Amino acid sequence: MNYCQLTMAVTALANALAGMLNEDEISVLAALLTQLGDTLATINTHKEICEARHDDNEESIKKR
Repeated sequence: MNYCQLTMAVTALANALAGMLNEDEISVLAALLTQLGDTLATINTHKEICEARHDDNEESIKKR
């Protein structure tokens, strides 16, 4: 799937959900998905930092 297909699929999903949900439900879902995205980004960043530190520690140990 390329970026055009991906964005069209997301737009179609948003339109379908908006047609089935009321304004309050849309607001809650939007907030929930924003939090989900932010939390996943935080987890991924934390993992990257921890892995980089682990790799740095292993390199430091090898140099001894």
